[in-house]
Amino acid sequence: MQKDRLVFDLLQKELKRQREGIELIASENFTSLAVMQAMGSVATNKYAEGYPGKRYYGGCEVIDELETLAIDRLKEIFRCSWANVQPHSGAQANTAVFLACLKPGDKILGLDLSMGGHLTHGSPANFSGKTYQAFFYGVDRETGLVDYAQLEATARQEKPKMIICGASAYSRDWDYARIRAVADEIGALVLADIAHPAGLIAAGLLNDPFDHCHLVTSTTHKTLRGPRGGIIAMRNDFENPFGLKDPKGNIRMMSSLLDLAVFPGMQGGPLEHVIAAKAVAFGEILSDDFKAYGQQVISNAQAMARAFVDRGYQLISGGTENHLMLIDLRNKGITGKKAQESLDRAHITLNKNSVPFDDKSPFVTSGIRVGVPAVTTRGLKEADMLTIVELIDTVLKNADDQTVIDTVKASVMNLMRAYPLYPELS
Repeated sequence: MQKDRLVFDLLQKELKRQREGIELIASENFTSLAVMQAMGSVATNKYAEGYPGKRYYGGCEVIDELETLAIDRLKEIFRCSWANVQPHSGAQANTAVFLACLKPGDKILGLDLSMGGHLTHGSPANFSGKTYQAFFYGVDRETGLVDYAQLEATARQEKPKMIICGASAYSRDWDYARIRAVADEIGALVLADIAHPAGLIAAGLLNDPFDHCHLVTSTTHKTLRGPRGGIIAMRNDFENPFGLKDPKGNIRMMSSLLDLAVFPGMQGGPLEHVIAAKAVAFGEILSDDFKAYGQQVISNAQAMARAFVDRGYQLISGGTENHLMLIDLRNKGITGKKAQESLDRAHITLNKNSVPFDDKSPFVTSGIRVGVPAVTTRGLKEADMLTIVELIDTVLKNADDQTVIDTVKASVMNLMRAYPLYPELS
């Protein structure tokens, strides 16, 4: 069988793009070669509806071992009693949790998308906002920090069945204990969506949501540095407090309801090649090297944040405690959209992003979101963050001058040659 030259030539072009550019999208990272090899393995050939030991297809004995290994490693990482590694994405992990815990029309409370939240936390454009009554809390206009007083007041007034904490564009840690306290007061469940900081939590560098939240979901491809996918986990199993029943009318422990919600509730056959890659990534997280990586991510993010502030950029909340920062560009006279497009031409990749109380549309935005997990994986350190900020600043000051942008592009390519990406690949 001949290779499809069109596809593989495009993949080579993508490898070249990744090697030559500075990757600052906060939700992206570079997996190890071993993770990619597992994802491109013979496990992609196996259909395995169900769970280890309870499959609907024969020939799953090896796949059962693979999936069990992924589950056991994930449970060890977060010291959990139960985990499900089958969700195809973080959004589907959240979907499964809602399906298991809520009924259509139930109230949920999450961080507003315009304040740094996520689509699946109640946005009217998403299933979560269409299926459930969504209420929101935001951030304080002055500090940029989560407004816990607003969260508590809304929770007490609306009495949602679930409070969701977590964000896609928030640079600070979370007070999970405070959220759990108000949830207990009103009889709500707490879901922590840790898709962004999961790797830093795994390394013990941020607050542990499992100590206070009933349920935790995450993606596996951001700071966990694994393949694209989702997970659900609990430190302690519990009986569903709302008396929800399985399809046969039985009240089950939450773990059983969640398993049923993933399959057959909202997915069919699991992607066992991706689960094999998750198992590899989880093994890497359990190594001593991963904590050092997490510490470097935070050091790099804070060095970058200080460099932006020193150049007069307005960071939401004034800095960062995790892997990302959200920057309001209104004092720089450039929109997020134009900033993203101009930086793309210089081989610096990040994304436009709304900022709290933005006066521009989500398609234009007043800000950009910047993250350092991928450049940290490539080996860049604090001094490199200062160089990157200088390059970004040069582009944003000369967004209409292609000659300047071409000069920056050459500097970017020269910088990244010192940090080879996948040298094993041709």
